[in-house]
Amino acid sequence: MKIAILSRNKKLYSTRRLVEACEQRGHEPMVIDVLRSYMNVASSNPEVHFKGDTLPNFDAIIPRIGASVTFYGTAVLRQFEMMGAYPLNESVAISRSRDKLRSLQLLSRRGIGMPNTGFAHDPDDIPDLIKMAGGAPLVIKLLEGTQGIGVVLAETKKAAESVIEAFMGLKANIMVQEYIKEAGGSDIRCFVVGDKVVAAIKRQAQPGEFRSNLHRGGSASLVKISPQERATAVKAANIMGLNVAGVDLLRSERGPLVMEVNSSPGLEGIETATGKDVAGMIIGFIEKNAKPHRTRTRGKG
Repeated sequence: MKIAILSRNKKLYSTRRLVEACEQRGHEPMVIDVLRSYMNVASSNPEVHFKGDTLPNFDAIIPRIGASVTFYGTAVLRQFEMMGAYPLNESVAISRSRDKLRSLQLLSRRGIGMPNTGFAHDPDDIPDLIKMAGGAPLVIKLLEGTQGIGVVLAETKKAAESVIEAFMGLKANIMVQEYIKEAGGSDIRCFVVGDKVVAAIKRQAQPGEFRSNLHRGGSASLVKISPQERATAVKAANIMGLNVAGVDLLRSERGPLVMEVNSSPGLEGIETATGKDVAGMIIGFIEKNAKPHRTRTRGKG
């Protein structure tokens, strides 16, 4: 198969591993910088061009679209979908998962456990917003933040009020979330491919830090997850419409709570900690499922 990998940097670990897995299985991978791609949208014969050349028709597309280029990246992916290529994750599903508030609303509607979360616009509503999230300490998150950036732990009510006021003063969209103390600065990253959790790691924050992201210096270790955690992760990915997802769970006294569903989960941490060929599993999933014009959402939001 001809497989396009939409990635800004072919030297990234995840991109390199996907290229290797394609080649090992006899496929033809091509890494395409999504920001150097451009489209003929109005044509009756839709095309994508890259650095002056018309790209061929691909059998499958693996989108590795960073959060900062979601709008343009999903537009390019949508063009490939129109051309009949099979998307590993569909453009609609990626857009849905990148909207943190919307994704939590969708998960909540389907009964998925999550930390108590509040969202407001007016500074006059801050006291009730804090109460809604269970009071201090609480976590304040920028809706546009990624990799732990724009996430603040407010340990007192006064600190929470000050931080929320500051964000609102900057016209930033934030959500206020319950702090799960019993998680102890750790979370579980479940790597979902299809309808299975193929690998899972525990990410532990550094001493004095509450964010467990590996980009923030957190450590990763192998972990055994419960059947409930496994089922929650698979259901969360399915609700988002994602075939491949990194589902981040917190272990709480009331069961697993979903923090986030990531549509472009990194491979380095999970493969290094577990020793599993996750990239190979992803290509194996494509081999079983890739068919022309096979998109589930068909443009639904």
